[in-house]
Amino acid sequence: MSVLIAWAMFGPRGALSALCGGLAVVLPTLFFAWRLTLVARRPGNAHVNAFLIGEFIKIASAIGILVLVRLLFPGAHWGAVVLGLIITLQANFLALLVKP
Repeated sequence: MSVLIAWAMFGPRGALSALCGGLAVVLPTLFFAWRLTLVARRPGNAHVNAFLIGEFIKIASAIGILVLVRLLFPGAHWGAVVLGLIITLQANFLALLVKP
């Protein structure tokens, strides 16, 4: 969604930039969810620590991906990167509409 909006607003460079911004949210979140799934299978009470450490790693990874975007894609359109970040972060609210 954000890629299409960025393509319409900023062109192909903006679409690639929005994709990078979206991936800066999606990849760390996938790793975080995978890690919590593995910890949930363990016996004991390590879930709280795993959550806090995982959340820290998730935030650090997102910042690291944004730094990599800056270093590896110097022509990135940062308005589109932020647009990709915001739209991808807001997509989590759509999960509240799904009934289990």
